[in-house]
Amino acid sequence: MQQHLVISLISDDKPGVVEKLSAAVAENGGNWEDSRMAHFAGKFAGILRVSVPADAGQGLREALEALADEGYRIQVEESLAVAGGPLQILKLKLVGNDRPGIVREISRALAARQINMEQLETGCSSVPGSGEPLFTAECTIGVAEDMDLDGLRDELDEIADELGVEIDCEETSPPQL
Repeated sequence: MQQHLVISLISDDKPGVVEKLSAAVAENGGNWEDSRMAHFAGKFAGILRVSVPADAGQGLREALEALADEGYRIQVEESLAVAGGPLQILKLKLVGNDRPGIVREISRALAARQINMEQLETGCSSVPGSGEPLFTAECTIGVAEDMDLDGLRDELDEIADELGVEIDCEETSPPQL
């Protein structure tokens, strides 16, 4: 039987961070299944999902805890399988002048409709020529197949108008398993 773990980490950004983490997983018979990792302001942060034989799960946890002596902050949680109905996958793309509250308003609209963000990436850069801060966001959400997409799009349009940003909502194909 396999145990599924979700592992989060933060460390100083330096060569070998992923190698040490992947070595601990491999040495305990684990399989690296999914991850998101990035460099932020001199730090390296990531989250990953691994599967490991149930009898090796404790050994992997101990190997990961041992990395704390090298400056790694790691948290390990057992993953629970969540059953759900068929989903439509949507990608939201937002662009606009940066201002406080953009993420809050979008996340509030989604939460009010019981929609969970699957993935969110945001960034801020300068508008060419003017130097004004430009905020961008891409969010992947999964909604029930019978979700009123027109109603969701109308609400997102209202939020976009209030915030002075553009929001596109595109249907995408579900990930291949």
